[in-house]
Amino acid sequence: MSVVAFAQLLLPDSPYAMWVRGELGEYLRLPDDGTRVEVVGGEIVVSPAPVVTHAVFLAHIERGFGRAGDADADFPWRALQAVGLDLVETGDGYVPDLVVVDAAVEERALAGDIGSLYAHDIAMAVEVTSSSNARHDRRPMFGRQVRSTKWNGYARTGVPYYLLVDRDPRQPGVTLFGEPNKAEATYEVLGEWKFGESVRLPEPFGVEIGTDAWKPWSA
Repeated sequence: MSVVAFAQLLLPDSPYAMWVRGELGEYLRLPDDGTRVEVVGGEIVVSPAPVVTHAVFLAHIERGFGRAGDADADFPWRALQAVGLDLVETGDGYVPDLVVVDAAVEERALAGDIGSLYAHDIAMAVEVTSSSNARHDRRPMFGRQVRSTKWNGYARTGVPYYLLVDRDPRQPGVTLFGEPNKAEATYEVLGEWKFGESVRLPEPFGVEIGTDAWKPWSA
C-alpha cells in the first residue's frame, strides 16, 4: 500500500528539493524494485511497483496513440510512461503513469538526456488507479479529504488535460478532465466512459482507446 510521510519526518532538505535532485528515494532507503516516490501536496508518497495489469492498461492507451500516428504521418502526439514531472509552481514532484507530449519534446529527449518534464511540456497526464494510491489520483472529496491530490496539482499548474482510469470496483470508469482553473486548482469534466466502451478523446488528440477487456481490480 502507499505510505504518506508527514512533516514530522526529519529530512536534510525539503522533500521537493530532494526529489528534484534524485536523492529522496535513496535517503528513504527504498528498494530498487519499481517502488515510486512522489511529493504530492508537499507530502512524500511512496507506492509499490504497479501490478502487471496496470501496465497492460497503459499499453492499451499507448497503442491508441500509436494507431493514430500510423494513420497520420503528421500526428504530433507521443505517449511516454513513468517520467518525472517537476511541478515547480507547487513544489511537488510526480511520476505520472503516462504523459502525452508533442513530438518536439521527444526530439529534445533524443538530442540529449532530460531529467524531468515540466507542466508546460505535457498536453495530458494519465493515471490508472490502484488500490494502494487511488485517493492520490482522484479529485478530493471536499469535506472529507482536505489534502491536495494529483488532480489538483495538474490543474493548478495548467496541464491542459487529465485522463483518469479508475479501476476501483465501486466506481470503475474513465474520466477526461480539462479546462484547468489554475487559481482554484480544479478541472471540468469533459467526458466519461464505462469499462467496455470506446474512449474517444476529442481534438486535439482524436484518439480512440478500446476498453473491452478492462476490469476493476480484485476486491
